[in-house]
Amino acid sequence: MDPARSRSRSALALAALLGAAGVTHFAKPAPYDSIVPRSLPGKPRTWTYASGVAELAVAAAVAVPKTRRLGGLAAACLFTAVFPANVRMALDHRHRGPRAKAIAWGRLPLQLPLIAWALRIGRSAV
Repeated sequence: MDPARSRSRSALALAALLGAAGVTHFAKPAPYDSIVPRSLPGKPRTWTYASGVAELAVAAAVAVPKTRRLGGLAAACLFTAVFPANVRMALDHRHRGPRAKAIAWGRLPLQLPLIAWALRIGRSAV
């Protein structure tokens, strides 16, 4: 496969992931509300919607070749910024069933490859 085509597919896959996550912030906000760190000011729903907007904006930036470099960097920053919410989710799920715990704790190490993927897309943008 052509390397440029492969990079484009990878970028579009990341854009789709971010877009789907952004949409779920509006379609089913309650799970996101529950993991908003308590230290943030305001209502959790505001942060849920704001992060949904951010994910949709970053998805668009990654999808468009002209903004892909900035989009990749923004995606890496976004994945870093939501890490505290993922930690909160893992801690909140300590007393749940094995499946829920595995998903919550499994998200933590997943952030590193997501950050690397986003940075790789940003670096390889033309």
